[in-house]
Amino acid sequence: MARCHPPAVRGRRRCAGVRRQPSLTPAASSTPSSGQDTAPAARSKGAAPGEGAAPGKGTAPAGAARRPRRVPGWLWTLPPVAALGLVFLYPLVLVVRQSVTPADGGTSLEPYRETFASEAFRDALTTTVWIAAGATVGCLVLGFLLALVIAFVPFPGGKALSRFIDVFLSFPSFLITLALLFIYGTVGMANGLWTETTGAASGPFTFLHTPWGVLLAEITYFTPFVMRPLLAAFSQIETAQLEAASSLGARPLRIIRQVILPEALPALAAGGSLVLVMCLNEFGIVLFTGAKDVTTLPMLVYGKAIYDGDYTGACVVAVVNIALSVALYGLYRTLVGKATGGARRARA
Repeated sequence: MARCHPPAVRGRRRCAGVRRQPSLTPAASSTPSSGQDTAPAARSKGAAPGEGAAPGKGTAPAGAARRPRRVPGWLWTLPPVAALGLVFLYPLVLVVRQSVTPADGGTSLEPYRETFASEAFRDALTTTVWIAAGATVGCLVLGFLLALVIAFVPFPGGKALSRFIDVFLSFPSFLITLALLFIYGTVGMANGLWTETTGAASGPFTFLHTPWGVLLAEITYFTPFVMRPLLAAFSQIETAQLEAASSLGARPLRIIRQVILPEALPALAAGGSLVLVMCLNEFGIVLFTGAKDVTTLPMLVYGKAIYDGDYTGACVVAVVNIALSVALYGLYRTLVGKATGGARRARA
């Protein structure tokens, strides 16, 4: 009798002496033999990449993720640089090229010599510089005083006034000029009140059509551009410093000179440089005041291009206006930078 094994034993013959029939397909052994590659089994059990047998040459490890290709940083700068060149640099190049192109063709510096020799250009240059400088000084003084009151003197409506300054910055320049015309114009409110009261034929307020009227309009319009950075700087000053200075017996003027002003110099430099450049290139205020005797460089460009049809001369004046703006702005920033650095070293 052949002795049989219990059926619970798996992978063995049930009865001794019974020959197992050969299979057409070889069955995989449940236990790998010695020296056999165990990498497939390890990978099937979720083994980490890189374990088991080393991959063949030129093949990537199984399961290894490909790193995304990084875009070079200079590619991200191409769109803004291209947009800047198309919108600003290309028209500027056209203006410069037209300024060296005489009416008879070719390339020459003769248009510059003719423009510099004209009395109208010299008068416009002088008027532009002194109006811009005077408006900048007026905006710095008035803006500093108004910012001091708003920041350190509590009064009803101070916060609303500070917010109104932000809204005022969005107003067009000609709107302020029209408001001044309604008040101080020939038929404005002030002259109308004077003629009704005194019976005179005309009022005494005629300064709005003079360079002083242009100066007043520019100071009125550009002062908030100085106040905004000053208010931001004043908000960073700790009240403990002011209280300590006051408790030590310092008067308000000394506190302003030694505590507040050094902190406000960078804001004054930023606001003053912005106002200077904007006053040098202001066109709407001069045009809407109707000051016929006030000719600035932007007004000269307008007159040569529109009334005279001299586009080459207009381009020459425009190039000079750009160079003047950049030069004065650089000089202003240099001087204020030295003053600010000296004040900081003195405080240190």
